[in-house]
Amino acid sequence: MISHLNQNHSFHFFPSTYIKPLTPPVPFSVFLKVPSFTSSTPKHFLQVSRVHFIHSHFSVKRVSRHVKVKVQDVLLDYLHSSRGDSFMDAEFISTNSPSFVHGLVSELHGQDEDVARCLMKFLRYNPINEFEPFFESMGISPRKIYQEAEEVFRYPSGLLLSKFRGYENLGLSKSMVIKLVVCCPSLLVGETSSELVMVLNWLKKIGIEHDWIRNYLSCLKMYESRRMLDAMQFFHKVGYSEEQIHNLFKENPALLLEGIEKKVYVFLGRALKLGLNKNVIYSSFIEYPHMLSNKCAKNLLGVIGFLYSIGMDTDGISHILSNHMQLLSLHPLKGPKSVCLQLKIRKTDLFRIIKDDPLKLISLASKLKQNSTVQLSCDEPSKHLDKTTFLLKLGYTENSEELAKAVKKFRGRGDQLQERFDCLVETGLDYNIAIKMIKRAPMILNQNKVVMQKKIDFLRNILGYPLDCIVAFPTYLCYDLDRIMLRVSMYAWVAKRKATKPRMTLSTILACSNEKFVKYVVNVHPEGPTIWEGLQRLLQKDKAESSF
Repeated sequence: MISHLNQNHSFHFFPSTYIKPLTPPVPFSVFLKVPSFTSSTPKHFLQVSRVHFIHSHFSVKRVSRHVKVKVQDVLLDYLHSSRGDSFMDAEFISTNSPSFVHGLVSELHGQDEDVARCLMKFLRYNPINEFEPFFESMGISPRKIYQEAEEVFRYPSGLLLSKFRGYENLGLSKSMVIKLVVCCPSLLVGETSSELVMVLNWLKKIGIEHDWIRNYLSCLKMYESRRMLDAMQFFHKVGYSEEQIHNLFKENPALLLEGIEKKVYVFLGRALKLGLNKNVIYSSFIEYPHMLSNKCAKNLLGVIGFLYSIGMDTDGISHILSNHMQLLSLHPLKGPKSVCLQLKIRKTDLFRIIKDDPLKLISLASKLKQNSTVQLSCDEPSKHLDKTTFLLKLGYTENSEELAKAVKKFRGRGDQLQERFDCLVETGLDYNIAIKMIKRAPMILNQNKVVMQKKIDFLRNILGYPLDCIVAFPTYLCYDLDRIMLRVSMYAWVAKRKATKPRMTLSTILACSNEKFVKYVVNVHPEGPTIWEGLQRLLQKDKAESSF
């Protein structure tokens, strides 16, 4: 099941106790009966329910935990007893659809003590659209499902489950199936996608695990199995080995998931006709994955056209592209006539200048303004280029003010930044979520890989929290590990004695000033200051011993 954590998790650290996971596991079977409302037309199933309408259009007062539990119990009983869902499925749906529960509460006008009785009476005469809590519990937007696959809402009992099972039988995990369905609802229509089966077989053949895709799928984008298959077959026909295709997709997941753009196909075709070695092209794509974008391919096609226009032969063009492909891919060029008029020279003179120094093509013909903060030819061109390449992969716009600011915020070479970013993804974070975190808190990548791993290990193995909790609080990774251990240990001691709030958030513990932490955490217990001083001395002792 896909869970999106949009808020900072409450923090409760007790090493000796079991910590219940934030999101319960997906039940083995998700069996949903279609509501049998008495209606003359099937459209009733597809309309937004009254509960959802009220919840969407009117503010709902804050629901107390006591009322929430009662409503969840009534919903569980309704789904299990009245609608015939299994107890396991009914429990999972009722406890993982908070928005729907709030909508039900908005229908009730009784006191909190009467909420269970009022809700049972309401459900007796107002059947609900079970698809709403069902899809919400799985993290799926019903609107998106309806827009792309409205047939799903008319499926008879058991058919939806069989669709999920069909994809599970291909060797996909439940979480992978759900992520695929969220990103591509059309997979639920008709038979199991034969193109998707071919894609999975190709991935297995080149040594990529099926679940690897899950980390790079984004619910905000659309994916087509046909385009994935075309990309695989194209590289195979060009002559790349399975290992090379494996490396291309691993280095640039979007190349597989979003397919190859039309301009990229055209450029690759022309480059091979010019005589460029396919291994040279492969090396460039591996080192600079952004070159496979439509924009870069268009720029390179412009380079080929420009060089042809000034009379350069295929060998000369091939030589220039082989040695300067990455740099040239970043620059759209003016036309040869415009350059000649501007410089007041003939094409033959321009040809001779570029042949002697191919990089003059950029300085003389580039359409880009030579901005000193973004221009690649700075004091340390190779270092800046690597960093710029990495930032372009994160989604920054080329030669923009935003990119210029980002270059100053990130410290280290491009390959070092890439290694630190890969460390985040390898721990289990979604690729797109990791990018959002980095843009919110660039300082995360200004520390070495070992320090990042220590902080993540402490979060998981000592605090007992899932990695997802840093999505809403990415600056956790920016705090010193000593500060984290010291404050968390102190808070755990105080919380265990019930002297402070039992569920203080991780951001509150770490982000507040020392004065506030001492006032609201340390001093709330008579023995707090003594324990605080003891923890500080213990930490200093450990640091002194480790330095020898």
